[in-house]
Amino acid sequence: MGGTERDTLDVDVLFVGGGPAGLAGAIRLKQLLRAHNERVKGDGKGAPLDLSIALLEKGREIGSHAISGAVLDPRALRELYPDFERRGCPLEGPVTDDSVWFLTKRRRLRLPIVPPPLRNHGHYVASLGKVVRWMGSQAEQEGIDLFPEFAAAEPLLDGDPVIGVRTGDKGIDRHGNKKPNYEPGIDIHAKITVLTEGPRGTLTKVLVERFGLDRGRMPQVYAIGVKEVWECPKGSLPPGRVIHTMGYPLDSQTFGGSFIYSMADDLLDIGLVVGLDYRNPRLDPHDLFQRLKTNPAIAPMLRGAKILSYGAKAIPEGGLYAMPRPYLSGCLIAGDSASMLNAMRLKGIHTSMKAGMLAAEVILEALVAGDTSAAFLARYEETFRRSWAGRELWRVRNFHAGFRNGLVPGLIHSALQVATFGRGLRDPLPVEPGHTRLRTLAAQFKGAPLPPDQVVPRYDDPLMIDKLTDVFHSGTKHDEDQPVHLHVADTGVCETRCAREYGNPCQHFCPAAVYEMVPKEGGGRRLQINASNCVHCKTCDIMDPYQIITWVPPEGGGGPEYVKL
Repeated sequence: MGGTERDTLDVDVLFVGGGPAGLAGAIRLKQLLRAHNERVKGDGKGAPLDLSIALLEKGREIGSHAISGAVLDPRALRELYPDFERRGCPLEGPVTDDSVWFLTKRRRLRLPIVPPPLRNHGHYVASLGKVVRWMGSQAEQEGIDLFPEFAAAEPLLDGDPVIGVRTGDKGIDRHGNKKPNYEPGIDIHAKITVLTEGPRGTLTKVLVERFGLDRGRMPQVYAIGVKEVWECPKGSLPPGRVIHTMGYPLDSQTFGGSFIYSMADDLLDIGLVVGLDYRNPRLDPHDLFQRLKTNPAIAPMLRGAKILSYGAKAIPEGGLYAMPRPYLSGCLIAGDSASMLNAMRLKGIHTSMKAGMLAAEVILEALVAGDTSAAFLARYEETFRRSWAGRELWRVRNFHAGFRNGLVPGLIHSALQVATFGRGLRDPLPVEPGHTRLRTLAAQFKGAPLPPDQVVPRYDDPLMIDKLTDVFHSGTKHDEDQPVHLHVADTGVCETRCAREYGNPCQHFCPAAVYEMVPKEGGGRRLQINASNCVHCKTCDIMDPYQIITWVPPEGGGGPEYVKL
């Protein structure tokens, strides 16, 4: 709000986002700082540093918004804490069995050989939320200042350099008026700001567009992961079992697959990943996920079980070719915000952690040298690309693009990429933003009469759960009396052109029933935004065919409260 007096907080280093990249980076910086000061004390060379390090998290607490599969490759965690097991890192247990299935609606074919990228010997089944909460406790013990319930709303700029962030105002009603509990956002100034916001990060998106950080890079492509955790009858599932599937419920032209992981205490992770470059405007990832659970190979695992938790999240699939320039004066970008996920392995926790740790190394060098310019911080990208994490991503640089023409060509491309260290038949493979691939209704149904549009599917199987019930299981809560955080530039497009051309696909691709076309007075339909349902997956910002939806953070502390996801 213009003219508002704001408190200012000065720190040396600010991490924006309490996920694995941000927490690992903050912890590593403290470790490096301690080693630097001990070295100075020992040899008398240089000057000791006393750095203030802060981390912002928009969720109610560290881990509230953390969601992943997850099978954790412990390489980066072991580098951060070689004794992570002794320290009590809450992993669910080692992977004991790997399998890959091909599904049809009624059958299952188990592949005789698990492809090398999906072999998980030496890895751990994990709840990312539990791991992140543990990392948060370690960070506090290191003396890092954690600020949950503070959403970074905009970057602070002094010309080119980023000098910090402004947090969102609290206590604004839905009409933009100040409520009695109004609190203006805080301007947090930092010598270096590290954006670790997760996929489609709000501040990252602003800086990429403003400074052209994606110039010369491939377009980013995404998938959406939709996931539930179920509590199964006692003793029914041994922990450590890992299953990945392809095929049903996806057609051969749609990228994706499912994952099923058994955890400790008879808990079962089950989820579906769908590429956000699909063609059918009526495709509904949540509905497909519900249908997955009815497959005869999967349903018996869930009979007698009860659902505990639900969530959804976008997944950056573009890899190194889509990585924006991850630095500018006073700022670094790490983790999912910088496209540092291995889509072939369906893993990004370890690479995000490594990126945060490498950022910490460069930050300390910059502060010792007194130089936070883009020219100095450019070594971060070079260091990441040379690291084991960068080399790992280089070997899968064309993975998602290989599935552009469907499952069979994609599998052929994948095999060739493994054999040629990522090159395949062509390098790079062409990519376009996912929303541009969405067909109109006329193109999808080729002029035939449109089938009935089931915006709210009806389920008669107890394993199939509607969106609103799943939203309840996500623990999502927002103050209802606040500005809508899903900004639609022109709702008239929704009522006319989008309804006619695409049939309002937001009603389908949103996994939380946020978007609803309802009757309006005088006839026709208008867009109703049920913002309080939002699970912060960012799918609408990504998949809207007109790119008129912008997701911005709601009031700090709002959103899902993920449990064991």
